[in-house]
Amino acid sequence: MNKNKVFFLLLLFMYMLGNAQDTILPIWTKEIPNRIATDEKEVEDSEEILRISLVQKPIIEVFLPAKRSATGKAVLIFPGGGYHFLAYDWEGTDVAKFLNAKGIAAIVVKSRLPNSKSLTEAYKVPLQDAQRAMRITRENASTWHINPNEIGIIGFSAGGHLASTLGTHYDEIVYEKQDPVDELSARPDFMALIYPVITMKEQTHQGSKNALLGKKPSDDQVEAFSNETQVTTHTPPTFLVHATDDTVVPVENSLLFYTALKAHKVPVTLFVYPKGGHGFGLGLHDEFLKDWPNQLMTWMATLK
Repeated sequence: MNKNKVFFLLLLFMYMLGNAQDTILPIWTKEIPNRIATDEKEVEDSEEILRISLVQKPIIEVFLPAKRSATGKAVLIFPGGGYHFLAYDWEGTDVAKFLNAKGIAAIVVKSRLPNSKSLTEAYKVPLQDAQRAMRITRENASTWHINPNEIGIIGFSAGGHLASTLGTHYDEIVYEKQDPVDELSARPDFMALIYPVITMKEQTHQGSKNALLGKKPSDDQVEAFSNETQVTTHTPPTFLVHATDDTVVPVENSLLFYTALKAHKVPVTLFVYPKGGHGFGLGLHDEFLKDWPNQLMTWMATLK
């Protein structure tokens, strides 16, 4: 083998090493709770954005920044999709790449969706996956060069509902412990909720409510998952973003959560934009909206 060929293969190996797939871990290493065997298959549709539906095996996908730029902070990402699908790149991996560029570890959560026939007590399942994902992240904090006390969450739309559910129900026992990981706290250290579904009451997004709770939920279920009613003094500091002209998830969702946090003296920041509609992601193509991710970075830097 001549020297040129050896050099080329060495460069190719180095390129592949530097572009290796980020770590993917199963959320459940033993039995997946509330799962039943069916013929249902996971579906991926990438016509415009990558939409994943009927998730069968929940995972976390870990994106780590270069060690020299790492801040020690981490954020779990919950993509939206009305609890019917996950906007996995638009509100998931694209956000992870933005965070990595800022030195922040990012963990995209591919959680199960409650509209699957492979589930029992489907309304419990997203929170089960979210709690476990947070605990796995804390378990791996030293390996991933993360401060275990600087792990936050960000959620978009229905993913914002799941994030706010984790932020208000983090200590609720929703599954049987499987291993020592489940002894760790599932409480986020901070939350960012972007055009989130918050309430299951009058101002809800009906599609998300139907998918999560069904068309005839009990009053107790509606109350439990109206997260503005679940805020306490221990709810994590929160950053909220919404557009006034959002006709899908009314801005009142963020306003309700802001009011509840303020009443309990939880640090909260709210950005309400006059225009933007729903589902604008990182807002890169809008002069107003494109600044919200930088505002989030500024806010995170002020957290104690």
